[in-house]
Amino acid sequence: MSKVTVIGAGNVGATAANVLVLSQIADEVVLLDIKEGVSEGKAMDIMQTANILKVNTVLKGVTNDYAATAGSDVVVITSGIPRKPGMTREELIGVNAGIVKSVVSNVIAHSPNAIIVCVSNPMDTMTYLIHKTSGLPKNRIIGMGGALDSARFRYYLTQALGANVNDVDGMVIGGHGDTTMIPMKRLATYRGVPVSTLMEKETLDKIAADTMVGGATLTGLLGTSAWYAPGAAAAQVVKAVLHNEKLLLPCSAMLEGEYGHEDVCVGVPVILGKEGIEKVVEIELTADEKELFDKSVAACKNTNAALEGALN
Repeated sequence: MSKVTVIGAGNVGATAANVLVLSQIADEVVLLDIKEGVSEGKAMDIMQTANILKVNTVLKGVTNDYAATAGSDVVVITSGIPRKPGMTREELIGVNAGIVKSVVSNVIAHSPNAIIVCVSNPMDTMTYLIHKTSGLPKNRIIGMGGALDSARFRYYLTQALGANVNDVDGMVIGGHGDTTMIPMKRLATYRGVPVSTLMEKETLDKIAADTMVGGATLTGLLGTSAWYAPGAAAAQVVKAVLHNEKLLLPCSAMLEGEYGHEDVCVGVPVILGKEGIEKVVEIELTADEKELFDKSVAACKNTNAALEGALN
């Protein structure tokens, strides 16, 4: 019996729970929130949908009852305040660091063997915070951002190519931020054919630029952070772990010398399986890509410096 807990029943957390249930990724899902009735109501709504669609996963909503999460195989942390129009992810650090630190402490007390998937923003820094305060081995802490950024990159590629979304591949590495992520234009393909041979450089450059502000674009349109794709991306990571898929996917991982960096969490290609991050895959970067990656790492480290109080 597989068990997943989603902490935070806001838009992203509830969407993640919905995908986990309707895709039958786990046998049991627990949705926890601090606000009375929210997780219970959303769980009830989702389970009524499950009845219509004849799925077997069981979802339970609870209010701040970590005992109900005991024995979870994977825990997804979405807790924290979302972005508003004009806000950067980094501006969330003060409030969200305290929230995430408290959540992780409660999670480990009840599920000491769980693999943690961090969604809370600023995601790379919150992932770093979990590494520094949880005592968990690095393979069991996964930052979701690269999975979402890569999905957005593939979306814009698909729109430009007029292609089937399942025929396009592309990845984004670097920090999960509007100025720090790096869409890997050189490696993007359409059914194995490099997209750089199928469109003008200016078009591909615009796709990369649109990808980098993909979250801000949605925040401007919606008035708050997006939730469908972030929730689905979190569920994708959970599925890769629970089902031991050995999936190659960009995620925020703690580097210990890979790509020439250490003591920082940043988006890199990893292999996801039953042990969590089973391997950091080091792809060969061009000089320009390496320069961008180094700048991204520096920005992530600069944001991490604001964690000083939370790390004590």
